Amino acid sequence: MSNPVVVAVVVTYNRRELLETTLAGIAAGTQVPDVVVIVDNASTDGTAEYLRAYGGPLKTDLVTLSSNVGGAGGFVVGMERAVLDHAADHVWIMDDDTEPQANALREALDVSEGYGAATGVLPAFIASRVVWTDGRDHPMNRMRPRIGASEAARAAASRVGATQIRSASFVSVLIRAEEIRRHGLPIADYFIWNDDLEFTARISRHGVALASGASVANHHTKVFGDAGADPGPRFYYEVRNKLWVYTRSNALTPWEKVLFTGASLRNWARTIASSPNRKMLLGGFAKGVRDSYRPPRSNASVLAGIYPLRDVQQDLQSGPR
Repeated sequence: MSNPVVVAVVVTYNRRELLETTLAGIAAGTQVPDVVVIVDNASTDGTAEYLRAYGGPLKTDLVTLSSNVGGAGGFVVGMERAVLDHAADHVWIMDDDTEPQANALREALDVSEGYGAATGVLPAFIASRVVWTDGRDHPMNRMRPRIGASEAARAAASRVGATQIRSASFVSVLIRAEEIRRHGLPIADYFIWNDDLEFTARISRHGVALASGASVANHHTKVFGDAGADPGPRFYYEVRNKLWVYTRSNALTPWEKVLFTGASLRNWARTIASSPNRKMLLGGFAKGVRDSYRPPRSNASVLAGIYPLRDVQQDLQSGPR
């Protein structure tokens, strides 16, 4: 594909200064997306006013929601618009604390096109290498390697400067739009955390997903750590949503569910044991387990009265809408 249409999707909530850095990073790229869909999750810090007055070099499509539906709901809205309103070939996803480096988009496209040309297989997505403000690889964005990838598959990825992975975070990930049309959207009811795990694992279960070493994005989190770095009240979402992935989604194979459930239980135990807020985390854990028995609501239900969600899927009618 000589000139693919690339649509970036940025979801923001009450982080105007970080959002400005995100947009500046996108605009400074050696390749700039055709459109940037910006979903404002009912910010109250002047973000909406800033975006309405935006006069920068990027072509933008601003969606201002009346309620905060979390990163998960925001990405559902943004990806739907990218596919249906802008005829995207690739959708480039990032949160508002992401700052793509200059070559991030171009390198990701090169990996996708190079791997496809060499193997005849188009990757479901290309994930950027994610670093913290000091250049260290960010532990919150470690890629899950594809266990059992063949030597031929690993070699093919290596030849284009990439590695085979199973899932990625929504911090500069380039998704082939056809995968969205085939498998549907993320699940809005996750609100925050692990919606990216579920979605990227779902679209790559029977396909190829790659991490590029040359496509790099900065992740401007307050601390250098993963989700286990004393998450406070958000621990509820970590527990509930991971259990939803393991019990309510077809994103993982049965043996992956067993393996990842065991790893999560160990990580949660360490997080609780090392936290000064054990009572809060134990409460979040109990509530997360209890609420995981209820399946996620449909995207249409979550967004009812907030955004008129349309169906992005073609042919296959499975998956959340």
